[in-house]
Amino acid sequence: EVQLVEFGGGVVQPGGSLRLSCVASGFAFSAYDMSWVRQALGKGQEFISSISRDGKPQYYSPSVRGRFTISRDNANNTLYLQMNDLKAEDTARYLCGRGYGVGIDRRGQGTQVTVSS
Repeated sequence: EVQLVEFGGGVVQPGGSLRLSCVASGFAFSAYDMSWVRQALGKGQEFISSISRDGKPQYYSPSVRGRFTISRDNANNTLYLQMNDLKAEDTARYLCGRGYGVGIDRRGQGTQVTVSS
């Protein structure tokens, strides 16, 4: 069974940082591009970043480029998202996805990030 479990969310002040993790199981993690999407309350999902199978970042949305960094550890089946200089508009539930863009075929349950003073 494919499983994606996200960790690392929480409440942080504007300008702060968080590092999200996504632990994958049930499939050959290193064979897939991976992505992060987010969903704010009352809004649709936003595709924010993706990384290739061998660890090259493929995409950052304009809203996060320069502040967020995607990475992965294929030996430990883990995807990461380092988030710096967080803003109130980054408040959302963050989900990891298997695949890239419209090719995402599995998503985790997500972890909540709240940016508030």
